[in-house]
Amino acid sequence: MINLDGINLFGEGESQIEVGSFGRESIERSAAGLDGVISIDLGERGRKIRQKGEIRARSKADLDSKVGAISAFIDGDTHTLVGSQGERFENIRVDSVSVKNERESGSGVVGDYEVVYTQLMV
Repeated sequence: MINLDGINLFGEGESQIEVGSFGRESIERSAAGLDGVISIDLGERGRKIRQKGEIRARSKADLDSKVGAISAFIDGDTHTLVGSQGERFENIRVDSVSVKNERESGSGVVGDYEVVYTQLMV
């Protein structure tokens, strides 16, 4: 089970976590009288992490409530994400939550969700 700050918001359905690579930031400037540019390395920056899966609920209202609970983490604070295999991502900022393809299921409603995080460098 995947959890955010120790809370299981996503249920027990299958979910995948896709981890991007850390990037670097730099500034490039030209200077009068010099041929070329000056490049200043500003160091490592964050990386994007995407979580995709299915979220299940008993009703449309219950699904909306679950999505609202996840969306409440779009607060600018940093959080901790723990994956189903025990992988741990700290200093995570939740950037967006989306649910698509909502459909009836045998026991309620199912939707395909995606959560986009940024793992910040500290």
